[in-house]
Amino acid sequence: MCSLCGVLGGERHWSDAIARPGAPENRTRRQERQARIALANRFLRHYRLKLGDFAGQNFVLRSATGRQAVVPDLVGMWSAAEQLAGRPCDPLDPELIEALERD
Repeated sequence: MCSLCGVLGGERHWSDAIARPGAPENRTRRQERQARIALANRFLRHYRLKLGDFAGQNFVLRSATGRQAVVPDLVGMWSAAEQLAGRPCDPLDPELIEALERD
């Protein structure tokens, strides 16, 4: 299956919702999405990966070597990250937590 199929007619993931307690009222869905990408990239930097938006429907995950994967949501990002990084990507890894605390 080509990656375009994921762009056409896909339903929104629950994490794309903007109307939730604590969300700024004047933020757009696009701004929320960009904020989630920025937060994910703080974690992914540890694994030399970077997440970007793909047509407002999916995400594209890129490695430092140029490999990439299109993922439908942030949940799917972790398995793709492990494949691209070639190692487990544990968000509770003590080294990762230490790196985040230094930043």
